[in-house]
Amino acid sequence: MCRICTAFESLCSRAHPSQRTRRRVHLTRGAYRVIILTTGRVPSFYAVEMKTRCSTMNFEDLIARVKTCGKQKLAVAAAEDDAVLEAVDAARKQGIADAILVGDEAAIRKIAAQLDIDLSGYEIINEPDKVKASLTAVKLAHDGVANMYMKGLLDTKTFLKSVLDKEVGLRTGNTLSHVAVFEVKGIEQLLFLTDVAFVTYPTLEDKVHIIENTVAVAHACGVECPKVAPLAAVEVVNPKMPCTVDADELRKMNAEGKITGCVVDGPLSMDIAIDPEAARHKGAQDRPAAGCADILLFPDIQAGNLVYKTLVHTAECKNGCILTGTRVPAILTSRSDSFQTKVNSIALAAVVAANLKAE
Repeated sequence: MCRICTAFESLCSRAHPSQRTRRRVHLTRGAYRVIILTTGRVPSFYAVEMKTRCSTMNFEDLIARVKTCGKQKLAVAAAEDDAVLEAVDAARKQGIADAILVGDEAAIRKIAAQLDIDLSGYEIINEPDKVKASLTAVKLAHDGVANMYMKGLLDTKTFLKSVLDKEVGLRTGNTLSHVAVFEVKGIEQLLFLTDVAFVTYPTLEDKVHIIENTVAVAHACGVECPKVAPLAAVEVVNPKMPCTVDADELRKMNAEGKITGCVVDGPLSMDIAIDPEAARHKGAQDRPAAGCADILLFPDIQAGNLVYKTLVHTAECKNGCILTGTRVPAILTSRSDSFQTKVNSIALAAVVAANLKAE
């Protein structure tokens, strides 16, 4: 234990319980939530020991992780998109992935010239028709020529049709789901949000598959035993709130070994899932995922999408998103996504692709 933690522990033993209701300033130090009590000129201290240490990681760690596996190969459908080309080139320069660009070659070269992107290291397949470009690109992933698939300048419907194509698509028989991975300032661990964009109103069976898909992503990112929090407005089972019943059933399935590779703890409210102090105040500090959940499983797309957009537009954070349950990870970004989000999404897909290749 470091000297700071030792000093904190010493001060903890001297803090009187009656002081603990006064104004607090919170710090996090390793496995401890340290509370500084401003009780006059001399502050008092006490610490709350977290039951489980959070798995600290960020997108820089993910990029470093994929670099140890070598560059992956990305197939881009309708690559004549300035934002996508810029992100793909940045990923290539960072050693994350090489790319095969499928689309209108003349438009690709014009955009690259405007962005000062050197295309000499890229393979370009000329296919101006957007539907045909999507099928050509997805076939590269289907055939193993590429191990990631990315949407360029085409609509989401066309992209998903190519993913689901019976002959050249990326079907595996598993339920497809979307995962958004967030690095949020003030939260030690990466947060895996699911499903915020694809499965609208998941059934209990869907939720099992979504957990399995997302756990595989968390494992690829280096989280050995992710803590899954099926979220609800409350942390107790209420028969009138079906999502709490589902959450409890998922917990039982995990305990019975029907859902593996993770710890499922639900239902949990959002504050208890991500804030150790909120969990302590509500007497839920002994819950397995209290304060440091890795995977946030939303009851439906409405709740998930609202939280996703709130984080993106109000929090200091980074994020990346992929579609899972497919033969290879599919990168389904929006034109409104930032340049860094697109790069992070490629990095996330590359980590997952490298892990699939190693299996």
